[in-house]
Amino acid sequence: MIPIKKRSDCPISFSLDIWGDKWSLLIVRDLMFAKECTYSDFLKSEEKIATNILASRLVTLEKNNIIERKEHPDNKAKILYRLTRKGIDLLPIMIEINLWVEKYSSIPTDRKAMLKQIKKDKLAYIKTMTKQLLQK
Repeated sequence: MIPIKKRSDCPISFSLDIWGDKWSLLIVRDLMFAKECTYSDFLKSEEKIATNILASRLVTLEKNNIIERKEHPDNKAKILYRLTRKGIDLLPIMIEINLWVEKYSSIPTDRKAMLKQIKKDKLAYIKTMTKQLLQK
């Protein structure tokens, strides 16, 4: 793990140093909903991340055990990225971000459907999603 120099003892400040920039959270988002992604999959997202930023964020997330790499089963030249247990544990935070945005802004229809399901039983949703993400 890359040692992160704490700016303060504040847990929010420390966690933002590891996964809090917008690109890292989008990588985590993609892995939560796609389960596995290749480098080129990340480049295809509508946010249009630059390759140098993507490479940097993947290294940081991997060295801090948020994501892991594995061989692609169909192409040895490709790498698949997936969340580690530590990364999967960000799911409740990602849910709360979505709920906050829904409260104050418009969101896509598919996201509304997901949030409707979450609101019925948030803990059950988290448990189910965590189980799915842990399957290797």
